[in-house]
Amino acid sequence: MAIELIGIRKSYRHKKVLEGVSLKVEEGSCVGILGGNGCGKSTLLSILAGVQRADEGTFLYQGENLLRDGARRNSVLGYVPQGNPLIEELNAWDNLRMWYDKNTIRKELAGGVLSMLGIDSFLKVPVRKMSGGMKKRLSIGCTVAAHPKILLLDEPSTALDLICKEHIYQYLKQYKKEGGIVLLTTHDTQELELCEQCCILKQGVLSPYQYDGDIHRLAGNL
Repeated sequence: MAIELIGIRKSYRHKKVLEGVSLKVEEGSCVGILGGNGCGKSTLLSILAGVQRADEGTFLYQGENLLRDGARRNSVLGYVPQGNPLIEELNAWDNLRMWYDKNTIRKELAGGVLSMLGIDSFLKVPVRKMSGGMKKRLSIGCTVAAHPKILLLDEPSTALDLICKEHIYQYLKQYKKEGGIVLLTTHDTQELELCEQCCILKQGVLSPYQYDGDIHRLAGNL
């Protein structure tokens, strides 16, 4: 089951950030959105997640407009923002307990998503003492507790080391294999290997882009 964005617009005072963004993403696939800093990538994801309101537009899933139905949106969608959504004073286990019961945590640590993300290696570490990679993996682990059908990731592997990236990539590959839909923003060309299609957001307009490994051509288009 696909998702479809239709004519999403957003302006701040006199600045048009999104000018009628439209996109269709099929089940079991990932779309990567590229663009320069401040182009509106994070704004788009935050609108889809219900954090901000669009001026106009539709976000369709199974015939329902998720921009108008917050309860339905929250039941099918998970969102990992650039910032840290975790509770700093708590350790990894206690943050997970806000989303999972104890038995489910143990099951997922033994061979599920939390194991795949490598969270078992830092369960007792307070968030304030975690590396950026640990925080990102834990954020994803909390976000997918309810098995969302749609996952929005805002630059998921920025400044992470190769081991952290690999944990996240392996999880996303499995997530897609199980029919999940991923929409991610990125500056990292390595993440594009996860994507079935890519788009560039520039001057508020989202356009398809075929990445062929030529970074110089990509930079020119950005």
